[in-house]
Amino acid sequence: MKKLMLCTALVAPMLLSGCIISVGDDDREHYQASWEQREYNNRKHISNLEVNAHFEDVTRKMGVADFNEMVGEGDHVYRILYYRTQRTEDDGITTKDECTPLVFKDNRLIGWGEEAVRKI
Repeated sequence: MKKLMLCTALVAPMLLSGCIISVGDDDREHYQASWEQREYNNRKHISNLEVNAHFEDVTRKMGVADFNEMVGEGDHVYRILYYRTQRTEDDGITTKDECTPLVFKDNRLIGWGEEAVRKI
Protein backbone atom coordinates (compact mmCIF):
# COMPACT_ATOMS: atom_id res chain seq x y z
CA MET A 1 0.00 0.00 0.00
CA LYS A 2 2.84 2.38 0.87
CA LYS A 3 4.53 1.59 -2.44
CA LEU A 4 1.33 2.41 -4.35
CA MET A 5 0.91 5.74 -2.56
CA LEU A 6 4.58 6.61 -3.11
CA CYS A 7 4.34 5.72 -6.78
CA THR A 8 1.16 7.81 -7.17
CA ALA A 9 2.77 10.75 -5.38
CA LEU A 10 5.77 10.62 -7.72
CA VAL A 11 3.86 10.07 -10.98
CA ALA A 12 0.92 12.44 -10.42
CA PRO A 13 2.95 15.69 -10.64
CA MET A 14 4.49 14.55 -13.94
CA LEU A 15 1.10 13.71 -15.41
CA LEU A 16 -0.51 16.94 -14.23
CA SER A 17 2.37 19.27 -15.10
CA GLY A 18 1.06 19.77 -18.64
CA CYS A 19 -2.42 20.77 -17.49
CA ILE A 20 -3.35 24.43 -17.61
CA ILE A 21 -6.57 25.75 -16.18
CA SER A 22 -7.63 29.15 -17.43
CA VAL A 23 -10.20 30.96 -15.38
CA GLY A 24 -11.08 34.57 -16.12
CA ASP A 25 -13.52 37.05 -17.53
CA ASP A 26 -13.59 39.70 -20.23
CA ASP A 27 -11.88 42.28 -17.99
CA ARG A 28 -8.60 40.34 -18.18
CA GLU A 29 -8.61 41.02 -21.91
CA HIS A 30 -8.09 44.71 -21.10
CA TYR A 31 -4.78 44.03 -19.34
CA GLN A 32 -3.37 41.61 -21.92
CA ALA A 33 -4.15 43.70 -24.98
CA SER A 34 -1.48 45.24 -27.16
CA TRP A 35 -0.86 48.92 -26.54
CA GLU A 36 -2.79 49.86 -29.70
CA GLN A 37 -5.78 47.78 -28.65
CA ARG A 38 -5.61 49.13 -25.10
CA GLU A 39 -5.58 52.74 -26.32
CA TYR A 40 -8.46 52.04 -28.70
CA ASN A 41 -10.49 50.33 -25.94
CA ASN A 42 -9.87 53.24 -23.57
CA ARG A 43 -10.92 55.81 -26.20
CA LYS A 44 -14.02 53.75 -27.00
CA HIS A 45 -15.03 53.46 -23.33
CA ILE A 46 -14.36 57.16 -22.68
CA SER A 47 -16.49 58.17 -25.67
CA ASN A 48 -19.43 56.31 -24.11
CA LEU A 49 -19.11 57.84 -20.63
CA GLU A 50 -21.80 60.06 -19.23
CA VAL A 51 -21.41 62.88 -16.74
CA ASN A 52 -22.56 61.91 -13.23
CA ALA A 53 -21.57 58.24 -13.69
CA HIS A 54 -20.48 56.64 -10.41
CA PHE A 55 -16.76 56.06 -9.79
CA GLU A 56 -17.19 52.29 -9.30
CA ASP A 57 -19.22 51.90 -12.50
CA VAL A 58 -16.55 53.71 -14.51
CA THR A 59 -13.62 51.79 -13.01
CA ARG A 60 -15.46 48.50 -13.48
CA LYS A 61 -15.77 49.28 -17.19
CA MET A 62 -12.38 50.96 -17.68
CA GLY A 63 -10.19 48.80 -15.44
CA VAL A 64 -7.22 50.01 -13.45
CA ALA A 65 -6.03 53.51 -14.34
CA ASP A 66 -2.44 54.17 -15.39
CA PHE A 67 -2.22 57.02 -12.87
CA ASN A 68 -4.57 58.32 -10.22
CA GLU A 69 -4.66 61.34 -7.97
CA MET A 70 -6.94 62.44 -5.14
CA VAL A 71 -7.39 65.88 -3.64
CA GLY A 72 -9.66 67.13 -0.92
CA GLU A 73 -11.00 70.66 -1.18
CA GLY A 74 -13.40 71.82 1.51
CA ASP A 75 -16.11 69.20 1.91
CA HIS A 76 -15.41 67.65 -1.49
CA VAL A 77 -13.04 64.93 -2.66
CA TYR A 78 -11.74 65.01 -6.23
CA ARG A 79 -10.26 61.96 -7.92
CA ILE A 80 -8.49 62.04 -11.24
CA LEU A 81 -7.90 58.79 -13.12
CA TYR A 82 -5.58 58.81 -16.13
CA TYR A 83 -6.11 56.24 -18.89
CA ARG A 84 -3.70 55.85 -21.79
CA THR A 85 -5.35 56.94 -25.06
CA GLN A 86 -2.44 57.88 -27.34
CA ARG A 87 1.28 57.33 -27.72
CA THR A 88 3.77 60.19 -27.98
CA GLU A 89 7.07 58.30 -27.53
CA ASP A 90 7.98 54.78 -28.61
CA ASP A 91 9.79 54.11 -25.33
CA GLY A 92 7.50 51.55 -23.67
CA ILE A 93 6.73 53.93 -20.80
CA THR A 94 3.27 55.41 -20.24
CA THR A 95 3.30 59.07 -19.22
CA LYS A 96 0.44 61.38 -18.26
CA ASP A 97 0.68 63.27 -21.55
CA GLU A 98 -0.32 60.00 -23.26
CA CYS A 99 -3.42 59.69 -21.05
CA THR A 100 -6.89 61.18 -20.85
CA PRO A 101 -7.86 62.26 -17.32
CA LEU A 102 -11.30 61.41 -15.89
CA VAL A 103 -12.34 63.79 -13.11
CA PHE A 104 -14.65 62.72 -10.26
CA LYS A 105 -16.13 64.91 -7.55
CA ASP A 106 -17.43 62.97 -4.56
CA ASN A 107 -17.36 59.73 -6.61
CA ARG A 108 -19.37 61.19 -9.53
CA LEU A 109 -17.84 61.83 -12.94
CA ILE A 110 -17.84 65.57 -13.64
CA GLY A 111 -15.77 65.58 -16.83
CA TRP A 112 -12.73 64.33 -18.71
CA GLY A 113 -9.79 65.85 -20.50
CA GLU A 114 -7.33 68.57 -19.54
CA GLU A 115 -10.02 71.25 -19.38
CA ALA A 116 -11.90 69.27 -16.71
CA VAL A 117 -8.71 69.06 -14.66
CA ARG A 118 -8.08 72.81 -14.96
CA LYS A 119 -11.56 73.58 -13.64
CA ILE A 120 -10.99 71.97 -10.23
